[in-house]
Parts: sequence; structure tokens; C-alpha cells
Amino acid sequence: MVKKSVIAIIPARGGSKRIPQKNIVPFHGKPMIAYTIQAAIQSQLFEKVLVSTDSEDIAGISRNFGADVPFLRTSKNDDFSGASEATLFALGQAEEHWHTTFDVVVQLMANCPIRDADDIVSAFTHFNQNEHLSQISCFKFGFMNPWWAFKKNSQDGGEFLFPDVFGKRSQDNEELFCPTGAIWAIKGVYLKETCSFYSFATTYFELDWKSAVDIDTYDDLEFAQAVYAMKYGLL
Repeated sequence: MVKKSVIAIIPARGGSKRIPQKNIVPFHGKPMIAYTIQAAIQSQLFEKVLVSTDSEDIAGISRNFGADVPFLRTSKNDDFSGASEATLFALGQAEEHWHTTFDVVVQLMANCPIRDADDIVSAFTHFNQNEHLSQISCFKFGFMNPWWAFKKNSQDGGEFLFPDVFGKRSQDNEELFCPTGAIWAIKGVYLKETCSFYSFATTYFELDWKSAVDIDTYDDLEFAQAVYAMKYGLL
């Protein structure tokens, strides 16, 4: 069997708005991005662990923790470009820089610091063994039951989004899942063809909810710090 060339790409632009410099904000004693870099390296799956950033500060910190940052991202680093676009552009830069083609791309978002090397190995093994084209990590909703979601109005009343199921016991409703940016995998040629991880062929790999925590706001950051402390016995 021919060994596949696999690259991990960690998108980490410098212009985050809700948490300025989010990707390198302190998180339990290290810059947040360090956890993703170290998890990728410890997984021993990747030929390259590339941090794709437009920030010299993020680039320097990433190199200190062992990531490959031979160039800065020169496009798809604005408020409107999605993660798939950023990763596709970074893949193009990487293949041009290293004069090679990567068979598989694994996107690891820097704002998921609780996901570890074992999670990455499990997700990649599932992707590889099942010969998926594209796989996105997800988690199962728990106490925050989407079936009971409603929109508030100006009179403090509300309109339920799923009125037909409201009133049922939670255990009688179907299980619902939510994507998380923790571990996305895709065949390199397929990413170039579709320009997105989302397609008719997208499959989903379930993570434990603790590994799946995404940080986008200060509330998320506070929650993630507590979850990390709980997971590693720091409380």
C-alpha cells in the first residue's frame, strides 16, 4: 500500500474580532494555538503541521511550539472568508512551497484547545478506514436540547421552532448533533474540486462534547477553561 501524504492545516488569522488575538490568547498557561499544534505533532500522523496565518506574532509563537510556518497567508484572511476557503488557499501555498501534492488535508481549528492527539487519531482512523471523501467532527447535544428552542419577542413571549415536538419527553425525540471545528478531514483533490468540506459526500465523526468545545466568545473561553480544568483534574 502506498503511504499517503497527509498535512495538518491550522487556520489562524490575526484579525479576530470577538476575542482580539483569539488564537494566541492565554489558556491555562499557554497560547491557545499551542494545544492544537502539540496535539497534531503528538498524533504522529502528519508530514507537515502547517499554521496558516497572516500574523507575524502568531507565526512566531507557532514556530516556537513546533509548527511549520514557512510563509504567511496572503489571501482569505478577512472577515468574510470561511475556514474551507482559508484551508484551500493554504493548501495551494503549501504544495507550491514544498513542491509536492498532499493526498489528505486535516483541518484543525486553533479555537478547539481541548481536542487532543487521541481524538485526532480516532477521527483520522475512521476517515481513512472508511475511505470517506470528507469528514467533519460533531458532538451530540445534551442538556441544551435544540428541540425546545424558541425565539423571544419584544413582549417577552416566545415562538417555539419545533412546536410539534415540544412537550414530548427529551428521551422520546431523535438525537441531534452539532458540527465542531475540532477535526475536519478531506481528500486533497476533493477539496480542490468542491472548495469546501461540506458536500453531498460529507460524513460526520462524533467526538466527546468536551473535546468538541469551540471558543468564539469570552463566554466560550470561560466555559472551555472550566471544561479543561475538569478534564485534567485542575479544579
